[in-house]
Amino acid sequence: MKRSTNRILTTHAGVLSGPPEFADIDLQVRTGKPYDAQDYAARRRDATFKTVRRQADIGIDVVSDGELGKSRGYPYYSQRITGIEQRALRPGEIPVTVRRSRERLEFAEFYDYLQKIDTRLAVPPGTRLVCTAPLVHLGLGKLQEELEAFRAALAHVRCEEAFFPVIAPGWLDHFMFNEYYGSDEEFIYAIADILRPEYRGVVDAGFLLQVDDPGLPDAWPTFIPAPSIEEYRRYAAVRIEALNYALEGIPEDKVRYHVCWGSHHGPHTDDIPLKHIVDLMLKVRAQGYSLEAANARHEHEWKLWRDIKLPEGKILIPGVVGHASNVIEHPELVAERIMRFASVIGRENVIAGTDCGMGGRVHPQIGWAKLQALTEGAALASRELWPA
Repeated sequence: MKRSTNRILTTHAGVLSGPPEFADIDLQVRTGKPYDAQDYAARRRDATFKTVRRQADIGIDVVSDGELGKSRGYPYYSQRITGIEQRALRPGEIPVTVRRSRERLEFAEFYDYLQKIDTRLAVPPGTRLVCTAPLVHLGLGKLQEELEAFRAALAHVRCEEAFFPVIAPGWLDHFMFNEYYGSDEEFIYAIADILRPEYRGVVDAGFLLQVDDPGLPDAWPTFIPAPSIEEYRRYAAVRIEALNYALEGIPEDKVRYHVCWGSHHGPHTDDIPLKHIVDLMLKVRAQGYSLEAANARHEHEWKLWRDIKLPEGKILIPGVVGHASNVIEHPELVAERIMRFASVIGRENVIAGTDCGMGGRVHPQIGWAKLQALTEGAALASRELWPA
């Protein structure tokens, strides 16, 4: 990973809004409806090109493919692995783990309202993705299609680096329920085994690998009743160990690790404080750590880095614009957030990022405007941090 050696570099958390002409066929695929595979591949390739070019035009230094066409349901994963099926919900079941939490019980009226307007379900309504047999990876064919589309788009733009996100074992198990393996740990390591070739495939293709793991903090409110902090840390530690197992052999400077407290637009009053999991995050075999730092529940946590020493050679990618509000941050506020982190961990150890992905979380026009504010704020901070 490149460092901010003479200015603050900019990036984001991965998922972006693609061009509107891609949305219809993408919805067909996500919901399991029939579609023309060749037409879909061509349209995704074109959408990836436009999304990458737009990032570069705005001035984002470290770009992604926008994660166009990726999902967390059966239509996506059934092309990559065997041992899974999609079935109807049984009484009392939920489609994904985050659909039941202590926060949702406390704010039931709000979430009833949100459910009526939220169209970003990971699986079709009334179904869940389940593991019913040994998980087996089907090869890198589908991944290579995505990587080639990304590579082709990058050939036409200038940027510092490019990253490609892949889900973490401890996040995929929020969308896939175990009905085969004998223990939670066995299931998590089986997921790690099927993700290992995907991780290696991204790095071998010449991209930075971003491991997406909102599950590290986001599982906390899904335990009813609430566990002790020690119990939760044991649960989370298994997932960190499984992730490191999947990352074995991959150089740390090719990996960045993203965590957040969930992209849902809710009160987040039951989020686990960063102080309880930051050491677990830093155990991940990665050079860069992307985390929320702009929203109203976690912005204050930058002060933790006064006491927590960032390990030598590591980089923080704090979110300095958020995904949970339609308010576009002022560039001066963005610069202020960047400079807070620079003051406690060093300017060269900061890359300015976003709290979470913008795609699907805010209107596309708002999301792209937030990225513009990000680059403008980084430029202001750079002038302060590297005075002429």
